[in-house]
Amino acid sequence: MKWIVVSILVFIPIYTYLTLHFRRPGPAFAPYQDMRDRADVIRLLKAGYQRVAIDATRPAEPAQASGGGPTTPAPGGLPDELRKTLIETPLLPSEIASVSAAPTAVAGIDYPIELTYTIPDNKRQLSGAHLYEREGEIVIVADFERLGGGLLSRTRDGEALLDIPPGTLKPGTYRVTLVGERASRSWTLKVR
Repeated sequence: MKWIVVSILVFIPIYTYLTLHFRRPGPAFAPYQDMRDRADVIRLLKAGYQRVAIDATRPAEPAQASGGGPTTPAPGGLPDELRKTLIETPLLPSEIASVSAAPTAVAGIDYPIELTYTIPDNKRQLSGAHLYEREGEIVIVADFERLGGGLLSRTRDGEALLDIPPGTLKPGTYRVTLVGERASRSWTLKVR
């Protein structure tokens, strides 16, 4: 019995040292998620889309109206081609109630978009956003994630600030659509 105890006492420190010293930094390999993301990228590139992750935050204070350009209502849901291209359809808000975004932007400066949205139930929260660009068309998808356990969001209505990083958009004129399940908003954007 004493040899078993001795071998355990010798083995555990050596194993712990080797594990901590040679462990790969960063998150562990998640084969299903990594392969799905890779397949998504390949399918988007084949369809002509460029995907960019953009910052999405929920401001603590209600946003002040910044004099954005006019937006128009658009049909809800992802465009058909983009919906067919994505492997997994993202969770969308029920509707995009309002958008405040400038009608012009400079390519080398970030482009902020303020929006208000409604979610279908209190079991979702904003987790990020993606921009899909193709041939003068930009589709912005605010991604939501399901809350686990008994957690609930405080309200079904929310505000968010999306920030498109500098250098993402090339000079030109774009038709931008911010997507919701039932109701979306769209506007024309000129990038200099």
